Amino acid sequence: MADNKISMPSSGAGITRYSDEVPSKFMFKPGQVIILTVLVVAIVVLLHLYGKGWFGLP
Repeated sequence: MADNKISMPSSGAGITRYSDEVPSKFMFKPGQVIILTVLVVAIVVLLHLYGKGWFGLP
């Protein structure tokens, strides 16, 4: 009788239960995320300033 269990829709009003989620293989510390963001911004700024010359565009 326990095998015929019916699952009803959640009534949590959009609340996510993270214990049901699969853990990620990649875990980043907050400092690593900040450093990566600063590096991406620096690359974008360098490309805006010097990208045309580096890639030979008019």
